[in-house]
Amino acid sequence: MIKQHVDYDQIAPVYDRRFASDEPTGTGEALVALAEELKANRLLEVGCGTGRWLAELQPIVQELYGLDLSAGMLSQARERSMPAKLVRGYARRTPFQNSFFDLAFCVNAIHHFEDPRGFIKEALRVLRPGGALAIVGNDPRGRKDSWYVYHYFEGTWETDLMRFPTWETVSDWMREVGFERLELREVERIHDPKRGREVLDDPFLEKHACSQLALLTDEAYRAGLRRIESALARAEARGEPLVFQVDISIAILTSQLRNAEKGVGGGRPPPTDPFFRSLLV
Repeated sequence: MIKQHVDYDQIAPVYDRRFASDEPTGTGEALVALAEELKANRLLEVGCGTGRWLAELQPIVQELYGLDLSAGMLSQARERSMPAKLVRGYARRTPFQNSFFDLAFCVNAIHHFEDPRGFIKEALRVLRPGGALAIVGNDPRGRKDSWYVYHYFEGTWETDLMRFPTWETVSDWMREVGFERLELREVERIHDPKRGREVLDDPFLEKHACSQLALLTDEAYRAGLRRIESALARAEARGEPLVFQVDISIAILTSQLRNAEKGVGGGRPPPTDPFFRSLLV
């Protein structure tokens, strides 16, 4: 019912349909703010996909590098009008020299990496003193999160529990290799419930719009769609509204390396949510 890996070469041509527009997002704003704080001249996105986030950073960063394992996704990224250097390769073993980047980051990608701990160790190697690592994503175990896909498509929730590391786990991995002063904060709250049949027009409901659905067999995907249709029919027969919940927290975990001579960075007020404060170092 559930495949092992997403074939991003296959879905690359339609991947960006999931984005309704190129309007600024909390994720993009957080990355821009971090790059500006660092005065970053050279940055690396690991798992860069179609280059959406590199494009947002292009106006303020001189040298952009993107790495992805999918040739298809890199092909889409090359179609963007930006001077990024794009490389195919593994997150755990990049072709870059030591202390080469001011900023390394990944967005909604660490759960795809074959060796996420290896990626964090590699990020430490390629970052200069005073540089920073940023990991953007979500934890499906979020106490306040709710997503209708998990309810109607069997196995997606259980698969994500295996694929997605907790923020506590990622923080431990970062500390193990030498990252210090970690900060975790929410940068975006996706609250976009679908009411009634408008769910059928949700771009994230397309088979290849998100990895949760792309990992399903065609049969399992169709079964999920039938569950949605049945639920709609029952609600309509009763004359009751049916709401498909979309309420997801996106967070960023950052760590800025100490300068060779003295500590640098900081400056932001601490998060107010006790969950996020508990992960500060």
